[in-house]
Amino acid sequence: MEKKQNCKYIFVVGGVISGVGKGITTSSIGLILKNRGLSVTAIKIDPYINIDAGTMNPTEHGEVFVLNDGDECDQDMGNYERFLEVELTRLNYMTTGRVYQSVIERERNLEYKGRCVEVVPHIPLEVIGRIEKAGQKANADVVIVEVGGTVGEYQNMLFLEAARMMKIKNPKDVFFVMVSYLPTPYTIGEMKTKPTQHAVRTLNASGIQPDFLIARGATNLDDKRKGRLSLLCNLFFPDRIISAPDVKSVYDISINFEKEKLSEKICDLLGVVCKKPNEDAWKKWKKFASHAHGDKDILKIAMIGKYFDSGDFVLSDSYLSVIEAIKYSAYAQNKKPVLSWINAIDFEKDPKKLKDLKKYDGIVVPGGFGSRGVEGIISAVKFARENKIPYFGLCYGMQMMVIEYARNVLGLKDANTREVNPNSKNIVIDVMESQKELLKNNSYGGSMRLGGYKAIIKNKTIASKAYGLKEIIERHRHRYEVNPAYIGELEAKGFVFSGSSPDGHLMEIAELPKDKHPFFLGTQFHPEFLAHPLHPHPLFSAFIKACCARPKLHAKESIKKK
Repeated sequence: MEKKQNCKYIFVVGGVISGVGKGITTSSIGLILKNRGLSVTAIKIDPYINIDAGTMNPTEHGEVFVLNDGDECDQDMGNYERFLEVELTRLNYMTTGRVYQSVIERERNLEYKGRCVEVVPHIPLEVIGRIEKAGQKANADVVIVEVGGTVGEYQNMLFLEAARMMKIKNPKDVFFVMVSYLPTPYTIGEMKTKPTQHAVRTLNASGIQPDFLIARGATNLDDKRKGRLSLLCNLFFPDRIISAPDVKSVYDISINFEKEKLSEKICDLLGVVCKKPNEDAWKKWKKFASHAHGDKDILKIAMIGKYFDSGDFVLSDSYLSVIEAIKYSAYAQNKKPVLSWINAIDFEKDPKKLKDLKKYDGIVVPGGFGSRGVEGIISAVKFARENKIPYFGLCYGMQMMVIEYARNVLGLKDANTREVNPNSKNIVIDVMESQKELLKNNSYGGSMRLGGYKAIIKNKTIASKAYGLKEIIERHRHRYEVNPAYIGELEAKGFVFSGSSPDGHLMEIAELPKDKHPFFLGTQFHPEFLAHPLHPHPLFSAFIKACCARPKLHAKESIKKK
C-alpha cells in the first residue's frame, strides 16, 4: 500500500479590511484542489471569547450555522460544506474562548503535570493540536485554515503564532495565503497597492511571509501593480499574485482562480501530484455558476424577518443559508430569484402594507427568537394563507404558522408561544420538556436541541412527494415545539403534520393539503443547512416550483429591466 504523503496546511489570512472574502476564498481554493483529486477539509478560527457562535446576535455576526453534530458555528462553515460537499464537525471550528476553555480544563485536571501554564506556548500548542486533529479525522491531504479578522488585530496574535510555530516545525508542509483589498478611490481613479504592502509587512512582523496574495478589488489587477506588489511584498514569483476582481456571484470565484491556474500553482508549491481536473464535475460547477448571469425569468420572493437592520444597512448575512438554498432550487428551474427584505415590524406599524405581498411569487419566514415583530409575521402568514401565496416557514416560521391557524381557524384568539406570552391561555407553542430545567437555570449556550435528528414522513403529503423518502435526517436549532395538547384540534381543522420525530412526540413538518393551498408548509428544522449548489434541498425545490406556478403579475419583467 502506497504511503500517504504528509498532510499539508494552508492558512488563509486577511489584510486591509474585514469582509474581504476570506471564507469564500478558502471554500474556492478547497473546491479547485478537490477537483484535482485531493482530499480537502477546512477549519475556521474565530477570534472571539465566545465558546461558539450560538450566543452571538445575527445582526452583529451574521448567520449561526449548525453542523450535524450540533455545533453552532460561523457562517463560513456553511460555505465550506456547500463548496466541498463534506460534512464537517466541531473539530473544524474553534474560537479563542474554546481554546482557552480547553487549556484551563486541562490545567485543572493536572494534565500539564504541575508545570506553569502560560499563554505562550500553551495556547498556540492547543491551536496546533486542534488543527492537526481535524486533519487526521478527515484523513485530509490538505487542511485549509481560515483565520478570522485581519492581520494586526490583537485577537489574532496567538493564532498567527500557532501558524508560525507550525511553519518552523514543518516548513515544507505549511503555507500562507493572504487575501487583501486594493482600493480604487473614486476621486483618484487609480488602484492603490500601499494598504496591501502595509498589511503584508504587518504579517511579516508576526514571522510569517505569504506564499500567495489574493488581490481583491473592484477591477482586475494589472501587470504593473502585480510587479510592484511582487517587489515590495517579497513575493518573488509575480504569478503567485492572483487577481480577484468583483464578480456577479461567489460561485464565479473558483472559475476565476482557475483562469490563473491557481490549483496548479498551489499543487506545485505544496509539492503534491497535480492530477488532471475532473472535467465532468467542473462542467457541472460552471453550468451552475452561469445561472447567476444573463436574462432569465424572475421569481419575486419576500423574506419576512427580524434580523435585517444593521444601522443604515440591511444585513442579509443573517439568513445566508436560506438565501443560497433559494438560489440553488431556483437555478435548477432556470429561474432568477429576486429577494426583498421585509422587516416584520413594518406590518405592525402599517397593516395596509400587507397588500404589497400580492406582488410576490412566494413568501419565506426564516428562523428567529424573541417577541419583536411577531404580530407582523403572524399577519403576513394569515395573508399568505388566505391569498394562496406559496409560503415556506423555517423553524420560527413554522411556529408562526401554527399560531396563526390556531387563532384564525380554531378561533383561539389568544393563541401564542410561551416565548412571547407565557400568560396566554392557549400556549400552542411550548418549551420542550428537555429545555425547561435549562431555561430555569439560565443555561443558554449550546443547550438547545441542536444538530441532526431523524424524522418520519407521512405518506401522500407535499413533504413525502418532495423527499421521496419515509425517513429523513435534518438539522435543528430550537427550544420550543408544537404543544402536543393542541395537535388533535389542529388536525381536526385540516392542519396536517406531515413529519414527526420517530416517537411521534415532536411535530417536524406542518402543511396544508394541496387542494387547500398550493404550498403552505413549515419545518421545525432548518433545511437550508443541507442545501448544496449541485444538490438543492427537496423542500426548497418544492417551494420554488409552487412559486413558478403562481400566476405572474410581472411576467414581462427581466433582470435587465431591474
